Amino acid sequence: MSEFSEPALHRPATCVGLIGDFDPAIAAHRAIPEALRLAGERSGIEVSTEWVSTEDIHSAQQVKLYDGLWCVPGSPYHSMDGALIAIRHAREHGVPFLGTCGGFQHAVLEYARNVLGWRDAAHAETAPQARLRVIAPLQCALVEQQGEVTLVAGSRLAQAFGQSSVVQSYHCRYGLNPKIQRQLTAGPLRATAFDTAGEIRAVEMEAHPFFVATLFQPERAALEGQCPPPVLAFVLACAA
Repeated sequence: MSEFSEPALHRPATCVGLIGDFDPAIAAHRAIPEALRLAGERSGIEVSTEWVSTEDIHSAQQVKLYDGLWCVPGSPYHSMDGALIAIRHAREHGVPFLGTCGGFQHAVLEYARNVLGWRDAAHAETAPQARLRVIAPLQCALVEQQGEVTLVAGSRLAQAFGQSSVVQSYHCRYGLNPKIQRQLTAGPLRATAFDTAGEIRAVEMEAHPFFVATLFQPERAALEGQCPPPVLAFVLACAA
């Protein structure tokens, strides 16, 4: 059983900013509001959401009032800089953060640039010829695929799911460059989930109230009426 599986007493409303460029054709975009609704029902927390287009984010002022930030799938974003501003604000100010798919990719990119100081760190989707591509094409694209993921014991994901491995859904073509993954995740950004080939599929930030990014899309479970455990854990962190 997950430690987050028991209903909680009703709590005040919490507002989540959804960082991304809404497109109803994207399955994850349809799933995310439902996932948050289900998490709210399970936890007794009233959850409201607002979509924040990346091209509208020019400073942290546009995102500083949210209780939590979720950087959603659907890259390339209209503004990479806007997405990175939001992620940096969450990381530096202890704002609960969840990144899925493209959100995972950009969380890694933000960390590489602003914590490790790799100013030329790039995403192969938008800069395919860049020298330092921290996000690179996957050897096998994971478009509408499912795969088993092993969770690191003691991680937030392992606590949320309440088990050591899960099967999750993907819709992506890019992931963490395996050539530099050890440098990227030596700390405080830690790898906390791996696929069957040993490739990193999730990261978490140490000494942060909640900073979790997954290449897979746990929100898709909501399309089948299931409350995704990472989303429930995120909502609880937002309301804490």
